[in-house]
Amino acid sequence: MTAAARREATPLSKKGVTLFERNGAVDGLRERIAADLERARRRTRALTDAVDDRDLTRQHSVLMSPLVWDLAHIGNQEELWLLRQVGQRDAILPETIDELYDAFRHPRRDRPALPLLDPTESRRYVGEVRGRVLDLLEAAALEGADPLTRDGFVFGMVAQHEQQHVETMFATHQLREGEAVLTAPPAPRRSADLRAALPAEVLVPGGEFEMGTDLEPWALDNERPAHRVHVPAFFLDTTPVTNAAYAEFVAAGGYSDERLWHPAGWGHIRSAGWDAPQFWRREGSGWVVRRFGVEAEIVPDEPVQHVCWYEADAYARWAGRRLPTEAEWEKAARHDPGTGRSRRYPWGDEDPTPERANLGGRHLGPAVVGAYPDGASPAGVHQLIGDVWEWTSSDFTGYPGFRAFPYREYSEVFFPAPGGRSEYKVLRGGSWAVDPVACRGTFRNWDYPIRRQIFVGFRTARDATEQN
Repeated sequence: MTAAARREATPLSKKGVTLFERNGAVDGLRERIAADLERARRRTRALTDAVDDRDLTRQHSVLMSPLVWDLAHIGNQEELWLLRQVGQRDAILPETIDELYDAFRHPRRDRPALPLLDPTESRRYVGEVRGRVLDLLEAAALEGADPLTRDGFVFGMVAQHEQQHVETMFATHQLREGEAVLTAPPAPRRSADLRAALPAEVLVPGGEFEMGTDLEPWALDNERPAHRVHVPAFFLDTTPVTNAAYAEFVAAGGYSDERLWHPAGWGHIRSAGWDAPQFWRREGSGWVVRRFGVEAEIVPDEPVQHVCWYEADAYARWAGRRLPTEAEWEKAARHDPGTGRSRRYPWGDEDPTPERANLGGRHLGPAVVGAYPDGASPAGVHQLIGDVWEWTSSDFTGYPGFRAFPYREYSEVFFPAPGGRSEYKVLRGGSWAVDPVACRGTFRNWDYPIRRQIFVGFRTARDATEQN
């Protein structure tokens, strides 16, 4: 965050009571914050300690920063927001470090040439910051009127920021060449009979629902404010599109049929030479996929990963369907027709558990479809949270009444200019690499429609009437 951004920080209005107040959870808030910060740091250490200093400082793709940049950037943002902004402490290192780790000042492709902290210095820096932050947490006013610290918002924002960079570092590891350094137990499977029992699609009834939130205490600015949205009835895939289904699209000549493609997408895949998802390689009559340095046959009933928005859109056209809008996705994920209210998650208001969703990088990949029946929505839609981010048809913009908080650079600078067109498409749901602190039914992600190094897939939809 730049000094200018801090000066432009705008208080976020709140309506009603927050989730922490409603649940009476304020008493354990400091312990929860400390646990969330420590969990994020364990994951950061695991990904940065898994490779040697040469790999930490090397750029594995022009799309990604060197891992050592992510490491020190995490510490720098934590220092800026918690030690300097909240604690009013002096800078630990000369403030010129702020420029080196300002994500808006230096594109990723240019970061290896910067005079960055080396791995030893970076680890020492983030450790010093964290020690002082935990001291600050003991005395921080978490129940005052300041919207930055109320309910621990800024601490939650910092925890989410680190976990978002953890997912970015996972993407860097996936792009990294060389021997495998990450391992994990396999994801759970469901029997073929149970998977076959799932319908291909479910009907989501039409009507209004409350989209966004005013009550989630750590929700970020683009998730706010809550507002009523009318969504006509539609059918939605019960599960994300699988590798097997996507392989049928490839086999049917989907990458050579211009009629299926958005013009910009057609031009991009032709110039890039794409003919399958990223990391797929044809072997004989089938496909193998490379995942963190290991090649294996694709698992047919896993959600397809590493497809860009244009690929998802082309598949949907080929299938005679379309991508869901962001509002449709959220209604399917949150609306409870029995009560008329919007839940925090598809299964209810309770936090994610390993039985409900594949999150936290536990398996280094998605689980097969149908693996988490306890996480299904009231309409019977599965795996809306975890496994893969899901492309929607919607452009990224602010909700009615949006207010930037606590700085414009988190969301607002990515919105289209008045009268302009958005450069970004919205993704929802979270991937297997996402931590629960940075994943909920209202959480919004966004990226360029050509991006596919992220852990992203999709599901499709079609229009319906209540009589269908």
